[in-house]
Amino acid sequence: MAILTVSQTFLAILSGGIVGFTLGLLGGGGSILAVPLLLYVVGLRDPHVVIGSTALAVSVNAYINLISHARKKNVWWKPAVVFSLPGIIGAYAGSEMGKLVPDKQLLFLFAILMIVIAVLMLRPKKTSAEQAFDKNDIRWIRIILAGLLVGLLSGFFGIGGGFLIVPGLVFSTGMPMILAIGSSLFSVGTFGLTTAISYAVSGLVDWWVVLLYVGGGVIGGLFGAWAATKLSAKRKTLNYIFSSIIIVVAVYMLIINFQAMHL
Repeated sequence: MAILTVSQTFLAILSGGIVGFTLGLLGGGGSILAVPLLLYVVGLRDPHVVIGSTALAVSVNAYINLISHARKKNVWWKPAVVFSLPGIIGAYAGSEMGKLVPDKQLLFLFAILMIVIAVLMLRPKKTSAEQAFDKNDIRWIRIILAGLLVGLLSGFFGIGGGFLIVPGLVFSTGMPMILAIGSSLFSVGTFGLTTAISYAVSGLVDWWVVLLYVGGGVIGGLFGAWAATKLSAKRKTLNYIFSSIIIVVAVYMLIINFQAMHL
């Protein structure tokens, strides 16, 4: 476990707050900044420890948010569980593969994923899928395959994967977006926990950093949820700004890890 300075401790809480605030404000994508914030702002040096630690922090925050969504009846449990079960296998396999990839190659691939996510966030949201749906006419095979694939990516990169889980649930079930967002939190938490357990067994989780990140994330999430109601009319503009930030950070990561292409 890394010994943090006072400034690093403060920056860890602040970074967790930024992630939580972004998730509360935009409803997704914020966890993709968790890794670069720990690496380049807090200053942790081992990317594998960073991925293991952020996976656990994202998992805890997802489960906390799941409680509030469940109380509001925004969770459809059966598809959420069916999506998550094969995803656990995928997340474990992905985490084992991620630990085998050298640091710079892993960060280079992570940066590419960040750009893909940013582009997906910039695409206009379709509402045609949010029509009335039949709970008895669900494409379970599609849910299972999607869960396995998303779990694999989640485990490999140590991310929550909500940006993939939400459209996957909408596409395979036709459920309204609010149900997909609430239901996805169960999978995000489960995938993150599976990844974190795999990394913890290998001694690649910094528990103190996780505690700081979760604490900051809870506070930031409250402010983000409050800001979301105040700035709802400017949601599209905020999405563009956030996606642009992700792309800038990703390009920076690509540049400093460019030598990975030659290894």
